[in-house]
Amino acid sequence: MGRLDGKVALITGGARGQGAAEGKLFRAEGAEVYLTDVLVDEGQKTAAEIGATFIEHDVTDSAAWAEIVSRIDQENGHLDVLINNAGIFHMVGLVETERQLWDRTIAINQTGVFLGLQAVSDIMIRQRSGSIINISSIAGLRGSGGAFAYGASKWAVRGMTKSAAQELSPHGVRVNSIHPGIIETAMVDEFSRKGINESIRERIPMGHYADALEVAKLALFLGSEDSSYCSGSEFVVDGGMTA
Repeated sequence: MGRLDGKVALITGGARGQGAAEGKLFRAEGAEVYLTDVLVDEGQKTAAEIGATFIEHDVTDSAAWAEIVSRIDQENGHLDVLINNAGIFHMVGLVETERQLWDRTIAINQTGVFLGLQAVSDIMIRQRSGSIINISSIAGLRGSGGAFAYGASKWAVRGMTKSAAQELSPHGVRVNSIHPGIIETAMVDEFSRKGINESIRERIPMGHYADALEVAKLALFLGSEDSSYCSGSEFVVDGGMTA
């Protein structure tokens, strides 16, 4: 018996990395999983491998959000978990951040989460249950001058999570944020390009980057009934970096 038997989960940015790891674990635990992403080939491949459904999806498109949630409702009659996982990362400081990069980062990392929260609220309020998991970052817990736009967007995700929890918790809908540290995904390629991989690793008390599965296991806890009294909280998985 799986911890998510009978549940339906929607995971954005699910083509690879953390989203793919979450999708694979959720399927193994019994959930029907919908993966969305702009990376169509990778998304279709991941979905086929784990037995999920893939939908091409730009998280900045409110109409697309409405269509996806309506489709899930029609096909299943309920939606139990949303993981707002889609995001981008660029190591660019305040002075060097161009307006185009700022706008794109905020659109995907912040507005995409806002639209997701809005899109699933009606169905979850109707069924008086649901778990929304917003993927923030340790950059949303402390200053992140080396990645200014990214840090700003992840602080916003942290704040939106708390506000949404206050509004939705009375309806049985839980909203929490996960704050990963350095995870072994394509995002760390930025560290390699800048030649700072080892210096970053040395700042982690546990001495190594996390595997995406370690974040997925925390998402599983939040998506399952094991976290039935958790809402508006921040869950950190960073190997001790912010200790």
